[in-house]
Amino acid sequence: VTIMPTLFKNVRILEISNAATTSLIEDILNLLIEGDIWTKNTRNAIICKNASCFWPMSSNGVVYIPFTLDRSYSPLDKITITGAMTDFYSKACIQFIPWTNQKDYVSIEPQNGCWSSVGKVGGKQVVSLQRDTCLFNGVIQHELNHVLGFLHEQSRSDRDQHVRIDWQYIKYVNNFQKINTNNLAHTSLQNCYRRDAFSNTTNEYTITPIPNPNVTIGQRIGLSSIDIQRINLLYQCSK
Repeated sequence: VTIMPTLFKNVRILEISNAATTSLIEDILNLLIEGDIWTKNTRNAIICKNASCFWPMSSNGVVYIPFTLDRSYSPLDKITITGAMTDFYSKACIQFIPWTNQKDYVSIEPQNGCWSSVGKVGGKQVVSLQRDTCLFNGVIQHELNHVLGFLHEQSRSDRDQHVRIDWQYIKYVNNFQKINTNNLAHTSLQNCYRRDAFSNTTNEYTITPIPNPNVTIGQRIGLSSIDIQRINLLYQCSK
């Protein structure tokens, strides 16, 4: 069991408005790409002008990301979420801290599904971690990686060097469009989807690793060594 660190004992919990209406939920689902990326006011890649889509590094070499937790989360939910956050600081220079009226911050809420914007979008930035669905270490860290500015592996500009996309079996082709990305490393947590992701059939794969088709893909256990390497490179961490 992960013990909640002292850092989070006074975390400020905000009460959000009533549950979204049916139409709002439908709008949210329509705006998601690749299953969990919020497209409104978000960047398409981890390349952006003047690094404006990255969280700034403080003078002490730490990237602080303020956050709030919705008050409907249980004490165990909060321990799970904040426990997943501590990995980023123990292995990189990213530290999630309780919000104290900073302009830009992450609001973690149990909305419909697991999703996030990519990078820093400015102001209040919602990350949805639905209870009983998303509150697993690897899933939480996956969405927080989106917050840092990382996209899914199947959208990388160099993805064809690492996987083969079988278009005839894909139900939602937009989920596999390549984007101009800053390719720091490969085979990471962001390559979270299984071989049959977004398939239009139950018998065929949409993603096949190359040159070895037997390589395991789709891990959601937690931050890998490649994830840490990419974070440290992107944010120029000294760790």
